[in-house]
Amino acid sequence: MPGRLPSLTGLRFWAALLVVLYHLARKLGELPLLGPLSWYGRSGVTFFFVLSGFVLAWTYDGSPAGARSFARRRFARIWPLHALTTALSLGANAALGLAVPLAAVLWSLPLLHAWAPGTVFGGNPASWSLGAEAWFYLLFPALLRLLAPRRRSWLPLAAACAALGPVLWAAGALLPADPALRGWLLDYLPLTRTPQFVLGVVTGLAARHGLLPRVRLGAAAAAVAGWHLLLVPWHAAVPDTLWWGPYSASQLFPAPLFAALLVAAAGRDAAGTAPRLLSGRTAVLLGEWSYAWYLVHEIGIRCWLWTAGRPAGTLALLAVDLLLATGTLAAAGALHRWVERPCERLLRGAPRPAGTPLPHPPVRVVRQRRRSVPGGQPSSEPSRFT
Repeated sequence: MPGRLPSLTGLRFWAALLVVLYHLARKLGELPLLGPLSWYGRSGVTFFFVLSGFVLAWTYDGSPAGARSFARRRFARIWPLHALTTALSLGANAALGLAVPLAAVLWSLPLLHAWAPGTVFGGNPASWSLGAEAWFYLLFPALLRLLAPRRRSWLPLAAACAALGPVLWAAGALLPADPALRGWLLDYLPLTRTPQFVLGVVTGLAARHGLLPRVRLGAAAAAVAGWHLLLVPWHAAVPDTLWWGPYSASQLFPAPLFAALLVAAAGRDAAGTAPRLLSGRTAVLLGEWSYAWYLVHEIGIRCWLWTAGRPAGTLALLAVDLLLATGTLAAAGALHRWVERPCERLLRGAPRPAGTPLPHPPVRVVRQRRRSVPGGQPSSEPSRFT
């Protein structure tokens, strides 16, 4: 069921909102009811990792695009805004009199900072996930070339990736007792997050080829909400510092729930019945802003915290949360329009107009018989990432 997936763009906004609410609760204070629910909203990053694999598989399966073209497109998509928000973050630190970790910044700019615990938050702290994404992009062409012709492996591999999250969480009992080191190994190391991306890839392939049963969007959304509700009593019973607490579980467990949500939303898009809450013009626009919002919101929170401190009282906290959420969202909209999109178009390069000759001498064409497939249509398989 190939086609456009506007609902998945709309879902990006809700995942980014979850991360924003998480940072607001952790850094400025918890609002009644909303605060406990958003305490582990960083699981939105897990959603983005699964979504990345799903969308790339849906888009590039059967595509003639080569690995070099793919790498150029991904670089154009994520790096310009990463570089700019890193500069903004460093400028904010300098203005506030905070330390500027130059060594970590040097690892951050080439997107290598997630590979070491001492550099993972270098530059712009929110950009650690881009280090994992860069690793996924490096893997993807070979992964797609390996998986695309092996349909029988898709569902078993998806099940294995879904099970790896709880297995890695349980392995926390064998990891060092230092919470910071254990947290990096389980939450930030790109290798640990790779199964989430692979789950997205195989789920996207299976969904695109109609190999998955129909998933109801309401049921999938209810399962995701139920998981986050479960974290509230878990957090009250077990401290985050203990390996069996919900801190790492909030990141490692929900990947299959997010995959099911993506399958359900993609199915509604394919059927033309996607809800406007996800696929309407405003929802898609906010989803397009989500990348910039994710990268810029923590900078705004940090600046407020160091200049004005934590607000006192529920009403003041609510007002500051609304101000920071809407203010950074507006800034993200401006960045998307004036930086992200123009830079992406510039770095991708203009597509070759139809009929434009190739920049090398023509070669002799040898006619070959093309095999037929049922229905009388000739079959030609484009090369993938070769």
